[in-house]
Amino acid sequence: MTDKMAEIFLDEANDLLDKLEDLLLELENNPEDIETIQAVFRIMHTIKGSSGMFGFDAISRFTHEVESAFDGVRNGEVLVTPELITHTLSARDHIRKLLDEPDNPDNESESKDLIEVFKLYVQQNSKTPPKEEEAVQKAPEPTKPADNKPKEEETWRINFVPAADVFKNGTRPIALLEELQGMGKCSITPFFSKIPRLNDIDPTVCYLSWEIIITTTASEDDLKDVFIFLDSTSTVQITHISFDEDQDEEPKRIGEILVERNVTTADVINEVLSAHKTIGQVLTDSKVVSKETMQAALAEQKHLRDLQEKKQQETSSQTIKVNSEKLDKLIDLVGELVTFNARLGQLSQTIQNSELSTLAEQGERLILELRDTTMDMRMLPIGTIFSRFRRLVRDLSKDLKKNIELVTEGAETELDKTVIEKLNDPLVHLIRNSVDHGIETPAVREAAGKNPQGTVTLKAEHNGAFVSITIEDDGAGLNKKAIRQKAVERGLISASDELTDNEICELIFQPGFSTASQVTSVSGRGVGMDVVKKDITALGGTVSTSTVPGKGTKFTLKLPLTLAIIEGILVKIGEASFVVPLSNVVECLEFERPENSKVCASVNIRNEVIPYIDLREFFEIEDPVPALEQIIIVNDQDSRIGLVIDKVIGNYQTVIKPLGRLYKNTFGFSGATILGDGSVALILDIYKLSDIVRNMELAQASAMTAKQVAE
Repeated sequence: MTDKMAEIFLDEANDLLDKLEDLLLELENNPEDIETIQAVFRIMHTIKGSSGMFGFDAISRFTHEVESAFDGVRNGEVLVTPELITHTLSARDHIRKLLDEPDNPDNESESKDLIEVFKLYVQQNSKTPPKEEEAVQKAPEPTKPADNKPKEEETWRINFVPAADVFKNGTRPIALLEELQGMGKCSITPFFSKIPRLNDIDPTVCYLSWEIIITTTASEDDLKDVFIFLDSTSTVQITHISFDEDQDEEPKRIGEILVERNVTTADVINEVLSAHKTIGQVLTDSKVVSKETMQAALAEQKHLRDLQEKKQQETSSQTIKVNSEKLDKLIDLVGELVTFNARLGQLSQTIQNSELSTLAEQGERLILELRDTTMDMRMLPIGTIFSRFRRLVRDLSKDLKKNIELVTEGAETELDKTVIEKLNDPLVHLIRNSVDHGIETPAVREAAGKNPQGTVTLKAEHNGAFVSITIEDDGAGLNKKAIRQKAVERGLISASDELTDNEICELIFQPGFSTASQVTSVSGRGVGMDVVKKDITALGGTVSTSTVPGKGTKFTLKLPLTLAIIEGILVKIGEASFVVPLSNVVECLEFERPENSKVCASVNIRNEVIPYIDLREFFEIEDPVPALEQIIIVNDQDSRIGLVIDKVIGNYQTVIKPLGRLYKNTFGFSGATILGDGSVALILDIYKLSDIVRNMELAQASAMTAKQVAE
């Protein structure tokens, strides 16, 4: 077996195991869902066959036993219980271990133990047949086994000719057609030939008739029931169309359809074909077939062709797997193209060459399209990691003897794959915190008049150039008194400090902070929440907390859509260039520098006091101060701040480059980019700068208070 074949098998097997976990958790909620049972069985069967084919014999042997148990479930012989789900999840984890650690000496004994568990379960949970004596006494009539398989779709042709006076008894033919459309895929062809001249039309008479081609799971009797209240003078003919969309051959030709409808004969069709002319035109011109009948036949042909194409699309692979390293390399190359095009545009402006300017503009359009396409390739639905938390909540609630449901919303929200990869650990910590600290035990919840079953809601939604992710529970809320007391004990604050509710909540993100009374396998070691804030901040995002006593706690993460390319505004301070993320910018105004200039101060804008940071002073730039300065108002987490600069150059598409380890402790920057002239511009981190503004304001306020006390 080549390494490439093994790699393909491992990728496919891991995907199947992820899907298996979701299906098992779904089956636990709906144990009678035959489609889910069938899907679980198919995955087991696929893993068994593929692993045997690629030489993973241990997996093949083990999976065979699990497959046998679900074969009994599929045949209605074995019950589905939470115990079976737990055993199968353990089996799924063991298969993953066999894939990751095939040489582990403990694998064989673990496989044997789990196989015995499944055999014992099947023996104890089989549906036992009635005793022979009871069966004879009752003498039940033989019944057909229940057919739990979903019905297959069939295609029908319906000729609907309502009576001329159908309107007079209140029948609405259009309503009947709409009902048919609700039963499956419909192609409807109206027949207008009986409509008289406008002067002769009677609005109470129905002149129309219809032919409907419908593909549906409904039976012929169901279709007849649609027309059950029609009067006897109306006619409805329903004909089954035999067609196998799985076949590779072309759908029926138009001549075959017309012969099948008894509109013409095969001899006439052959004669027309020998003339090497369009069959439709010849038949309609010669009055052999009416134009309406030809339109109906063409509609049927298109309907059948669409069915075949849809089936082929469903069965053929629409996606290919690409190594993530290749995708990262592609985005790096696109970034270099963006920088190259910026240099080309700057050069064209410098030498004032119209032809070169045109080429630069065309290149910019193409590169922008390439950038958007490449970024779309990197975007993944966040539901790819949401699904794994269902298992986490299930296992934790079982360990903690709690009844907790995980509700997910916005799983289709897309985010850069790099961000998603780094989101797993922070979300795990937050969900574990909600399950352990947030949700109470069923007895405590009942005593408080709440539903014994707690709920943790995981929600994602787009918010401009960011994605907001909230983890909310309906538990007891944060114990602010306990948090404050613990913070005083650890020396994080003094007993006399006055903190707002938000500041108290922020204390839980301090390193090593924990209010758990005892250490468990879930919490109590003070590890987790500080990691959350560190990881989210490293992604250029923020995390905030809100809580209501007795109602629950909500954590909100705000993350950028991508870490590769952003839209920004290029600004200048002296000779230095900086980029402000466009998603944060509110407005740009003229700024009049006060006489006693400070690094951090406030400015009144339209009767609103906005704190600002003088970037010239903050970065200690000694270039001459221009006569006219500007201030950019930006959004930070929950408020607005100002950034004082020299001037705005304009919009700039920014390829983010990391600063490197040497500058990892610098404040106020999220990265750098290369400008068209080859110089470097630093990308401002709005959230870090806003923290600096707040800290400086607090320091100035404290100093002012101390001065007043001293006086």
